Amino acid sequence: MSGILDNPFIVFTVSLIAQWLAAFAGDLLRGRRRPVQKDEREDLDVVEAGMLTLLALIIGFSFSMAVTRYDQRKDYEEAEANAIGTEYVRADLLPAESTERVRELLGRYLDERITFYLSRDADPAGQADAKIAKIQSALWSSILPAANAQPTHLVIALAVSGMNDVLNSQSRTQAAWWNRIPIAAWLLMGLIAISCNLLLGYGERRKGALLLLVLPAVVSISFLLIADIDSPRGGIIRVLPHSLIALSHSIKAQ
Repeated sequence: MSGILDNPFIVFTVSLIAQWLAAFAGDLLRGRRRPVQKDEREDLDVVEAGMLTLLALIIGFSFSMAVTRYDQRKDYEEAEANAIGTEYVRADLLPAESTERVRELLGRYLDERITFYLSRDADPAGQADAKIAKIQSALWSSILPAANAQPTHLVIALAVSGMNDVLNSQSRTQAAWWNRIPIAAWLLMGLIAISCNLLLGYGERRKGALLLLVLPAVVSISFLLIADIDSPRGGIIRVLPHSLIALSHSIKAQ
């Protein structure tokens, strides 16, 4: 299910087909099984209006959730760049033998973080995560000698604190990328959308397959937009590492 949600165009196609089939089934039920009676029309209209309102509210809430998570991913990308840039400068506070090593590792770490953002494919084997974890371990080990030699020195403490911010910023970013709209919310939206189309097809006063496509198309476009914003790697709307790339150019220029 999560693989489908990572591709907004699959979400659009599946939702459009499912909703149109539901509307068509409702139309068949009305025409061949049991047409709507005159005394039932008013009650049916009330139920349709209520379900459509509920569907609109859930779509609105889901869109708001997706935008919030998208903004959070952008903020954490900027925070990562700030943390890495700050520690790169604070490396001057370390002893000379540690400064060059820390900056070399920070440059490699920065390249890996840019690759993380630009990659469209997940890493099922965890190779990228293992590589980042290895560099993080090397970064922490590179400042330990200075920290152990002068544990109470304020200047060394600043460098240690900056390295801690670098490591923590990556953890916050990863958590934000895992924080997606729950699958249960998607299932609920899909169920309500299918039910709405079934009722509309059943209560439609005029015949026509194209008329039954209007609501499925509109709702499917909404699902496409929500899935696109909510997916960190799939779709068109993505968080690009502009701050990290700018930092990388600045470091290489130096």
